[in-house]
This record gives sequence, C-alpha cells and structure tokens, in this order.
Amino acid sequence: MHIAIAGNIGAGKTTLTKLLAKHYNWEAQLEDVVDNPYLDDFYNQMERWSFNLQVYFLNSRFRQVLQIRQSGRDIIQDRTIYEDAHIFAPNLHAMGLMTNRDFENYKSLFDLMESLVKGPDVLIYLRSSIPNLVSQIHKRGRDYENSISIDYLSRLNERYEAWIHGYKGKLLIIDVDNLNFVDNPEDLGNVINTIDAEINGLF
Repeated sequence: MHIAIAGNIGAGKTTLTKLLAKHYNWEAQLEDVVDNPYLDDFYNQMERWSFNLQVYFLNSRFRQVLQIRQSGRDIIQDRTIYEDAHIFAPNLHAMGLMTNRDFENYKSLFDLMESLVKGPDVLIYLRSSIPNLVSQIHKRGRDYENSISIDYLSRLNERYEAWIHGYKGKLLIIDVDNLNFVDNPEDLGNVINTIDAEINGLF
C-alpha cells in the first residue's frame, strides 16, 4: 500500500509521516532536504536555481515512486511528485522565477514520468492557514527557510487548494490549524481513526 502526505511548507508532513510510520509499522519515505545540493542556493537566488531545484526534486521523487511500487511494502511518502509539477514549478513560472523555456522542458519531463507511475492508494492533504504555516516554519528554524515570504506561501496555498479540488484519487483532507499531533495524543488518535476508516474502506 502506498500512502502519501501532501501539504504546503510547514504544514507538518514530515512529522505526521514519521508518527504514522511508527504507528502502522509502515516504511517512511522522507523528502530529501538534507542532501539537496540546490536548496540553499535556491532560497538565496530563486530565479537562477529554480529549474535546477525542480528537476532535482522531480528526479528524486520519480525514483521514490518506482522504488515504492517495486518494493511491495506498505510505504508512507512525505510529499508527492504531483506537488512539484502542479504547485511549485507552475508557481515559480507564474512569478517570473522560471523561464518559459525551462518550464516547458520541465513539464515535458514530468508528463513522461507521470505516464510511467501510478498515484498513491490514499492521499492525505494537510490543509493549513498562512499564520499556522509561518509559526511552524519559525519554530523549526531552518536557516534557508528564513527568507520565505508570506506572499510566496499564499500563492502556494492557492495552488494546493486548486489542485486538491480537482484531485481524482482517494483523498483525505485534514485541517491542521487546530491540531497538535506531536504533543496531544488525542489529536493523533483522531487522525489515525480517520485513516483507519479510509483504509478499511479500500479492502
């Protein structure tokens, strides 16, 4: 089974991925932020490094999806290949931070990859307001994220909502503004109950 968690920067994807992996004894596939050679450069000079960063993510996630399908194991994935293609890359293009030529090249590459992979069995979308995202980003204190603007987060949120609105697969939406699944076991329990109901409906 392939479960994936989607959501904006700071929504709590990685935290929830780890908690659910532990609870269900699933294997966690985390986003590669530590070894990503482009992130620092990108946040310092978005226009120069946007294409490189997006291709790196696309490559990394395509590899992940192939491994997930080949493994035959139950896996929970932190962020999907679709978010890069439907949210982050188009947003950079719309903001004038990725050229038309690079964006067309990127889209062509994604279309090819998409034809070779299947979506997750269940997608969990963590919906969050901007103030909550900003609070979480500050709390975790990653240096390269200090320069993320509220405008940038807002644009991403709008694109997330549009993408989720048209999403065709099995979808669970969790509003995380008033949830604290780290410190409040009851909140985590409620999330798990919702997922149980969804998963049991699959089989």
